[in-house]
Amino acid sequence: MKAIVQRVAQASVTVGGEQISSIGRGLCVLLGISLEDTQRELEHMVRKILNLRIFEDESGKHWSKSVMDKQYEVLCVSQFTLQCILKGNKPDYHMAMPTEQAESFYNNFLEQLRKAYKPELIKDGKFGAYMQVHIQNDGPVTIELESSAASVDPKQVS
Repeated sequence: MKAIVQRVAQASVTVGGEQISSIGRGLCVLLGISLEDTQRELEHMVRKILNLRIFEDESGKHWSKSVMDKQYEVLCVSQFTLQCILKGNKPDYHMAMPTEQAESFYNNFLEQLRKAYKPELIKDGKFGAYMQVHIQNDGPVTIELESSAASVDPKQVS
């Protein structure tokens, strides 16, 4: 599992010209699920995302508060393209979890985020849809997270 976590001033998702989700300050999480991901990786990723200390405290000290500490929102967007492996210049997605399996895995991810935090502060896009994601990165701060199952494609190691 791979996640690109961005600290944002605001973010939103639009599908077919209609805004379906938006947040103010918080995190925008782009999540790519691999064939190898399990419940263990999912739980690890939920903990990491919610506990990342990338916000400042009340006195202005940087890197000291998490999204939960600040009671900020989280916008999650499923993004299978994070599981891309380049073959020359052509992207290959055979390491991404198949759509049918990935949708329930992603929904479980959202459910675990909501259980661990405040459900009303967890927003998401529309799984499988063609989306426009508007991100106002704050900082900019962008963190890349990988679960232990995220590994190099054995076909690429030679």
